[in-house]
Amino acid sequence: MQIIIASNNQGKIQEIAPLLQTKNIDVISQAQLQVPEIEETGLTFVENAILKARNACEHTNMPAIADDSGLEVDALAKRPGIYSSRYAGPRATYADNIAKLLQELRDVPKERRMARFQCVMVFLKSAADPTPIICQGTWEGEIAFALVGTNGFGYDPIFWVPAYQCTSAQLSPELKNKISHRAQALQKIMCHI
Repeated sequence: MQIIIASNNQGKIQEIAPLLQTKNIDVISQAQLQVPEIEETGLTFVENAILKARNACEHTNMPAIADDSGLEVDALAKRPGIYSSRYAGPRATYADNIAKLLQELRDVPKERRMARFQCVMVFLKSAADPTPIICQGTWEGEIAFALVGTNGFGYDPIFWVPAYQCTSAQLSPELKNKISHRAQALQKIMCHI
C-alpha cells in the first residue's frame, strides 16, 4: 500500500514515516510528487487536516494522511493553537515563534505554565472519501523558561515533559515517537488502515 504524507514539514515526515513503514506501507511525501501546499484556512485542527489530506489526494489520486497539530498554553487561552507554526507571523521561524511565546509568558509562574500538544490526524482513501478517518492525540506538559535540548523541531525545546523531567527536545527520537501527540494519533489511525 502507498500513502502520501500531506506535509512538507520534514520534522513531521520523520516522525510519521517510520511508524507507517513498520506496517509495510510505502510512504511518499507530497513534495516527492510536487503536490502544492494548500493554505490552512480552517478554524480547527480537524478542518486543516482534512484540507491538507484532500489536497494531496486530488493531486495524486492516492490515499493520504495529514495532520494538523499545535501547542495549547492554558495561560494564553489555549494560544497559539492552530496558529502554532505561524504564531509570530506568516514567515516565522521556529525561533521566532518560541521567542514570542516565551515573551508572552515572561511573568507567568511555573505552576501556571500548563500546556499540551494536540494532533488531529486524518486518513482519506480519495479526495471524494465521504468518511475520513479522524484520530486525535494529546500530550500534556508545561512550558519551560528557556530552551533546552536539540532533538525534534518546533516548540520541542521549551515543552517540558514532567514524566521524564526534561523537554521534548531532550528525548530520543525513538521515545518521542512512542509518547508524543502525533504518535498517539498515528497509532489510532493505524488501527483503521
